[in-house]
Amino acid sequence: MAALKPEVKAFIIQSLACFDSLSIVGEAVQKEFGVKVTPQQVESHDPTKASGKGLAQKWVDLFNATRARFQTEISDIPIANKAYRLRILDRMAGKAENMKNMALTAQLIEQAAKECGDAYTNRQKVEHTGKDGGPIESATLTKDEYKKARREMLEDDDC
Repeated sequence: MAALKPEVKAFIIQSLACFDSLSIVGEAVQKEFGVKVTPQQVESHDPTKASGKGLAQKWVDLFNATRARFQTEISDIPIANKAYRLRILDRMAGKAENMKNMALTAQLIEQAAKECGDAYTNRQKVEHTGKDGGPIESATLTKDEYKKARREMLEDDDC
């Protein structure tokens, strides 16, 4: 096992901190740096594993900082953005329509509509309106009016 350059180590550690699998990290290192690494070599850079316990403190700190940022900042992940997802769906629907695949086009349009209507979120829209969609009417009673209305309501219940 050849010693890895610091930039390769940093790449491996940051990839592992973002929960990439050993094989994905190995392939990415090969593609990015032209260096072939084994899954065992990749795993040795994960401080959460027994094989990564001897990692230098600066690498452990890099791992922990990257993981913390990854878990709190989803805005860096394009697919987590609604506009990005709609843009991709639009491109896909255009291609499906050009291929005369109307069933797929319809599915993609439906998915985009659900995306716009927040079907893929845990948010709920609650609208309150009064009679015929108008504003909700409210009334303020004086203390005496309240007591009188309460008495009348109680008397009606006795029947």
